[in-house]
Amino acid sequence: MRDLRVARRWVPGALVTGLLLLCATAVDPAPPHRSEPPAAEAPVRRASSAHRAPPPSVVPREKWLPDAGQRRVRARYAPPVEAAFVHHTNSPNAYDCADVPRIIRKVYAAQAGGRHWDDIGYNFLVDRCGTVYEGRAGGTGRPVVGAHAQGFNHHTVGIAAIGVFTEGAEVPKPMRDAIAALVAWKLGLADVDPRSTVRLVSSNSRSKYPKGTSVRLNAVSGHSDGYSTQCPGAALAAELPAIRKAAARLQGRR
Repeated sequence: MRDLRVARRWVPGALVTGLLLLCATAVDPAPPHRSEPPAAEAPVRRASSAHRAPPPSVVPREKWLPDAGQRRVRARYAPPVEAAFVHHTNSPNAYDCADVPRIIRKVYAAQAGGRHWDDIGYNFLVDRCGTVYEGRAGGTGRPVVGAHAQGFNHHTVGIAAIGVFTEGAEVPKPMRDAIAALVAWKLGLADVDPRSTVRLVSSNSRSKYPKGTSVRLNAVSGHSDGYSTQCPGAALAAELPAIRKAAARLQGRR
């Protein structure tokens, strides 16, 4: 099933109404009950400085969303962040990186305005030049609950690549490198190896898994791993193994 929603489709210089595969899903109502997996499968992770990667430079949301345009909402938190979901925004790829703040404002308008969400769904957005932008409010270094992976918004971080990365599309190297650096930092805060698998509990039956189901997923997954969607696109999904390895190296792992 494709995650099609009536929203806005970006075209150069114009905004037209149409069907768009927006790669984000609604906020889950409450943190799920978490049952501990067997110790032999997935030992409980404790924060460690051994594999912490440095934080990448992040452009604050004030740079793309003027203060007057912000909706004042109370952020929710669910520590620790144990996995990352990678998305694409399904917007055109041939953009000038100087124009990215305007592009993000359109994504925000479609989600917080068109869908009546409390904020943009993604925790971070990354452009083709490798610039990382803060998305959802609440603090870049904190485990903010996003609205990017229905059923698995808690204990995860949502990272959206700005563009459309279906089969045959080029995923720019600066973008790949920036996603890897972001993953290394966020997962390293809980000493999670980006190459590992983690056990998450679905909090919403609209995901691929009924509510309450314990699911083993890659620590760095594509949106389609937890939700019936084509996001993050076949081209970006094919880059995830390399992104996992690069993130592990940045954490100092062998």
